[in-house]
Amino acid sequence: MIKIQRFIVNPFEENCYVISSENKEGAIIDCGAMGPHELEEIDKYIRKEGITLKYSLLTHGHFDHVLGLSHICTAYGLHPWMHEADVNWYKHTNEACLQVFGEGLREDLPPIGQNLHDKQQIQLGNSTLEVIHTPGHTQGGVCLYCEAEGILFTGDTLFQTSIGRTDLPGGNQMQLIRSIAEKLFPLPPETKVYPGHGSPT
Repeated sequence: MIKIQRFIVNPFEENCYVISSENKEGAIIDCGAMGPHELEEIDKYIRKEGITLKYSLLTHGHFDHVLGLSHICTAYGLHPWMHEADVNWYKHTNEACLQVFGEGLREDLPPIGQNLHDKQQIQLGNSTLEVIHTPGHTQGGVCLYCEAEGILFTGDTLFQTSIGRTDLPGGNQMQLIRSIAEKLFPLPPETKVYPGHGSPT
């Protein structure tokens, strides 16, 4: 069974998840942690639980979901995995930070480790996460689905009572609606959704 710990981080209240299997293999999803306090809380949890992180996974490339990845790479040796259509967003994180915060990143982000693709299977102990490509919020947006346990990490594709914004470059409202209607709505109704912002639903 997958254990899930949510950390609400950075000024955008982004959800960073640390998930782990029975054998303590773990993954961190969307590490947008900003500053030493937030990163130490995540590290402390990983140490306390005895988790061995195997993956750093991204649901998409927007800056508020990637701010802690330099630390994750340094501390755990993990390069982030993401869909190739969002690599350009990732490469321009520093410019986005300058625009929003008035200052750039303190450390360069690590290179991408692997490109995620639709229907890819990611093994975590005895559990399997399936990558579901859900473009619309961004062109490289993905969700991560564990069918056996009925859990879905949606990033900014789907929220409680809402969907992701589509007014940024690369966003497409009709495409996002199709992604949700065709790829997420067919999932069992009891599926628990862990979004990129806000409460699980």
